[in-house]
Amino acid sequence: MTTTMPDHGGIPQPDPEEDDRPWTDPALPTSDRVEALLARLTLPEKVAQLGSAWEDVEPAGPEVAPGTSIFDRVGDLDETARHGLGQLTRPYGTLPRPALEHSRALAERQRQIVGQSRLGIPAMAHDECLTGFTAYGATIYPTSLGMAATFDPELIRRVGEAIGADMAEAGVHQGLAPVVDVIRDYRWGRCEETYGEDPYLVGEMGEAYVTGLQSAGVYATLKHFAGYSASMGGRNHAPVQIGRRELLDVILPPFERLVAAGVRSVMNSYAEIDGEAPAASRWLLTEVLREAWGFEGTVVSDYWSLPFLVSAHRVAADLPGAGALALRAGMDVELPDQRGFGDALVHAVEEGMVEEELVDRAVRRVLRQKIELGLLDPDWDPRPYALRAGELDLDKPENRGLAYAVAQSSAVLLSNDGTLPLPSAGRIALIGPCADDVRTMFGCYSFPNHVLAERDDLGNGVEAVSLRTALAEELPAVHWEFAEGCPIRDEDRSGIPAAVAACAAADLAVLVVGDKAGMFGIGTSGEGCDVEDLRLPGVQEELVEAVLATGKPVVLIVSSGRPYAVGRFASAAAAMVQVFLPGEEGGRAVAGLLSGRANFSGKLPVQIPTSPGGQPYTYLHPPLGDRQSFLSNLDPTPAFPFGHGLSYTTFAIDLLSVDREQVPTDGEFTVSARVRNTGTVAGAETVQLYAVDTVAQVTRPVRFLLGFAKVALSPGERATVRFHVHTDRLAFTGLDGRRIVEPGEILLQAGSSSLDTPVRDAVRLVGEERDATVVRHHGVPVTVERE
Repeated sequence: MTTTMPDHGGIPQPDPEEDDRPWTDPALPTSDRVEALLARLTLPEKVAQLGSAWEDVEPAGPEVAPGTSIFDRVGDLDETARHGLGQLTRPYGTLPRPALEHSRALAERQRQIVGQSRLGIPAMAHDECLTGFTAYGATIYPTSLGMAATFDPELIRRVGEAIGADMAEAGVHQGLAPVVDVIRDYRWGRCEETYGEDPYLVGEMGEAYVTGLQSAGVYATLKHFAGYSASMGGRNHAPVQIGRRELLDVILPPFERLVAAGVRSVMNSYAEIDGEAPAASRWLLTEVLREAWGFEGTVVSDYWSLPFLVSAHRVAADLPGAGALALRAGMDVELPDQRGFGDALVHAVEEGMVEEELVDRAVRRVLRQKIELGLLDPDWDPRPYALRAGELDLDKPENRGLAYAVAQSSAVLLSNDGTLPLPSAGRIALIGPCADDVRTMFGCYSFPNHVLAERDDLGNGVEAVSLRTALAEELPAVHWEFAEGCPIRDEDRSGIPAAVAACAAADLAVLVVGDKAGMFGIGTSGEGCDVEDLRLPGVQEELVEAVLATGKPVVLIVSSGRPYAVGRFASAAAAMVQVFLPGEEGGRAVAGLLSGRANFSGKLPVQIPTSPGGQPYTYLHPPLGDRQSFLSNLDPTPAFPFGHGLSYTTFAIDLLSVDREQVPTDGEFTVSARVRNTGTVAGAETVQLYAVDTVAQVTRPVRFLLGFAKVALSPGERATVRFHVHTDRLAFTGLDGRRIVEPGEILLQAGSSSLDTPVRDAVRLVGEERDATVVRHHGVPVTVERE
């Protein structure tokens, strides 16, 4: 065979007149290209498309995934890609190197993979992207929990688009985000990675992120399917013991919605549900995901989920057995390497443990995506676009501006007696372990906290200023006195007296406490950083108590990856602010809010508890989850409810109306409410619409979010918000296990939080009980008309 050598990144191209490779012809239907290539693959070559390789992982390095210190590397690409390869694992998110060096390494690896593959099939590359592209020097956005606090899906769509553009420029094809687990226990370390405790809010934000990411040509990956956030005791990798109804009505809806929106990949959960491991669950991966919802993308394993079937779940005796179980259940690709889907799967097929037709099924899905992404087109180049252009800036000014906008929109003003905005002169004590450490603003999947947690010498890779520095720049006439007070986690009280002295000598104090995110116990929030209760880490509560005891006005700022039980400080603090690890621009954004240059508009995507142990935590609970003073001495009433958030101005929500009194169980209705800025400064209010199912055949939440709209208003301005609700939004799992919409009265409540709903109305659903197995309307469109 002769070859020609146009510029294809150094890869020899077959002469089309002498080589019959129809899968490289973009004019053919994708299905024809898939079948043509599949027919030419041997069994080892097929299985190779279902595996991956993690070239940069260092078993002796940082624990960046659960198992990096346990599992040895499978081998070098000479071995792992000898028959081709499905995916390259985290080519940017493992080692701290300049971005363009990673691009060169990725191009070289792609050349090697194509060269070793008999039919020249490149690999897809995937990386993490929860708080931005997890790469050294890439923009660090606020955590997903912070993004949710914006209640602004359009802003988060822009974040997804920006992250996707960076990844596409770098040659990455798949991003391992978003996490659409619904929080059920605040003690769980991965709360910061989610969009909160309401499935509708999670679905809105998740869809926005997916739409943005995939618009840039990078496939999104839903995590973690399913039930992971409900693990017992809030412990990572613990069993999940929840009822099927809670799973169907709370946990699964965001996944279902994003499948309908066209997400291209789904990742399994590590946890088990009632004794069944999701990585080996045909019910989840095939019956629900594909047969009921119509998912057509790929299912990828969370890292080492297949060997965990042997070692952690003990549902397989060996790796061939694990590979056969997962493949039969509906798994398509093993990440981060090839233990169950490598030679072990070839052996399983040859021994009759699993049918080769199931291998073909998974390979078809993989090849389809490679064709969709252009990897099998004749002009494909192994060099990422950035490498061809000769530059790769992963922290562009426009991305920093976007990170600033999210940080500013996500900060939640919990309370304020008028102490905020801060004065522009005088003496202010700035106290706390989170006031002068920029890494306390980053999430656990940011590159500095994920990979460089124990490498302070390498810096952060991006420019970021602490709140201390930002406040000094924001209010230069203020005399600032700083005292750390105590470390974040260590029980060192020696600095508390100095903090108290600084506060006593000042006019007021700004006290900044909370988390420093990390992985597997290195941090106080993040994957594997679970807690026993919701007290602040270390001796920070003692610091708070000591500072409050001075009697000086105290602005308490909590920067955390989960809600802590700080409600008991509300009556003593002059003001309280909650931020959820606000990213590289968090210092400047929060300083601008404290000074009054900008206005608060964030809302809580989770409740702020009063007690460190009172449960249930989330607002989405049935009537028995409310306070039952005559039945229990424990009071789960939150200090600040879901959806709460104040401003420097005031708003009024009134004139709630429904366009009809009755609606069929398969119908639509419109709810209208007016919102007014009744204060003296511009601001934004999030109008929230809740539903209450007054009588149902099963217990229902005391209230649940139907829809929301964030509306910016000038002083005196008003607007009418209209929510267009389909009755699909009122569906639930009935007594017989079917999803239904049943007739009856639905109360409608609108307001500024789940517990502040001053205006109410009702609508009655009429007609027969309707089967709602297939949901056609996941969202509630909103229109805003300014008056």
